[in-house]
Amino acid sequence: MRRTIYFDYNATTPLDPAVRDKMIPFLSESWGNPSSVHHIGQRARAVLDDVRDRAAHFLKAKPSEIIFTSGGSESNNLAIFGTARLLSHKGKHLITSAIEHHAVLHCFDYLESKERFSVTRLRVDSSGCVSPDDLKKAIRPDTTFVSIMAANNEIGTIQPVAELGAICRERGIIFHTDAVQWFGKEPFTDIHQFNADLVSVCAHKFHGPKGSGLLYIRSPLLPDPILFGGGHENERRAGTENLSVIAGLVDSMERFVKTPVFYKKQLSPLSARLITTVDSIPGLHLVGSRDLRLSNTISFVVDGADSIALMACLDLEGICASSGSACSAGSLEPSHVISALGVDQKLANSLVRFSLGRDTTMEEVEEVIVLMPKVVRRAQGAK
Repeated sequence: MRRTIYFDYNATTPLDPAVRDKMIPFLSESWGNPSSVHHIGQRARAVLDDVRDRAAHFLKAKPSEIIFTSGGSESNNLAIFGTARLLSHKGKHLITSAIEHHAVLHCFDYLESKERFSVTRLRVDSSGCVSPDDLKKAIRPDTTFVSIMAANNEIGTIQPVAELGAICRERGIIFHTDAVQWFGKEPFTDIHQFNADLVSVCAHKFHGPKGSGLLYIRSPLLPDPILFGGGHENERRAGTENLSVIAGLVDSMERFVKTPVFYKKQLSPLSARLITTVDSIPGLHLVGSRDLRLSNTISFVVDGADSIALMACLDLEGICASSGSACSAGSLEPSHVISALGVDQKLANSLVRFSLGRDTTMEEVEEVIVLMPKVVRRAQGAK
C-alpha cells in the first residue's frame, strides 16, 4: 500500500469517528423535514432547535443569532452580499484586505463591478499582516462594511482582528471576520472576542463534516438573504435544514474548539523543525509571519520551480500538501496572497503550504525533511 503523509489539514480534516457517530441518528431516525407540521417533522424541529441552542450556548450568543449554512464560502457570501446590500442606502464604500480567501474577494469584486460599490483592498506588510492604522485611514464617511479574516489560510498569519473590529465598532461600521481557519487552532472563549458583527465558521476545518458551517450575526442586524424559497433560518437562508451535518458541526465545535484540536504544544516543535529545514535549503524562502502565525502552518516559495511541479513531486513521494487555497487547486495564477506580500511574481507561483494536524508525528516530519531536497531538485528540473 502506498505510504501517505498528510500535510494538508488547512484544506480539510478527516471526520472524527465520534462526531460521525453523533450524526448517524439524524440520517435514520430524525429524518423528517423540520418545517412539516406532523409529528415526524416536529421531532426533527425539536432536534434542530436543540442543536441551535447548543451552538448558541457554546458561542455565548443568542439562538436567533445563529444561521446554519453549507460552509465557510456560503457564510462569507451571506455576510458580504447580505450586509452590503442591506446598508447600501447609507453608503456604498466597502473595505477588505488583499489576502482574503476568494470566497470573500470574489464577493467584493462582484459588488464593485456589477452593483457600483466602491471597494478598498488594504495592503499587508511583508508578513501578511493588516495595519490597524491603514484601516483607520481607509474609512470614509460612506464606509458601511469591513471584512478582514482572523487567520490566513495560505500562510497562517494571524490578524489583529479584535483591534480591527473595535475600530469599526467605534465608528458604527459593520465588521465581518472569516474565522474559518481560527476555530480549532487558536484560543477561543466566546464569539465576542473578535469584536465582530458577523463571524464565519466551517465544520470540516476542525474534524466536523463537509457541507456544514454557520454565520454568527450580532443582533439586531439582519442581512438580506442570498437564497430564496422559504422562511428557514430566521428568513435569512432558504432550504430544508440538513440535520445530520448541523449536528456534526455543533458536536465538533463542542469537542474541538474550546480546547483546540490543533494543539500548539504538539505542533509548534514540528513546525519549528520544518521552518529550520526551509531556512537551511538554498532557494527556499519562508513566507508569512514567523511569530504571529497558526502553529500548524508552514509556507514557502521555491526558486526555479512552480507549484504544479512541486505538488506533483511531493505527491509522488506520498506527501499531501497544497499550493495555497484548496478552492483554487489547479489554478495557473500565482497566489494572490504571496503576490500581496510583495514577492516576485515568478516566486509567487511556487508556493508550498504544509499544514499539520493532530495526527502528524515527528517521524513524518523527519521523513519529509529527508525527502525535501530531492523533491525540490526534481521540481526545478521539470521547468
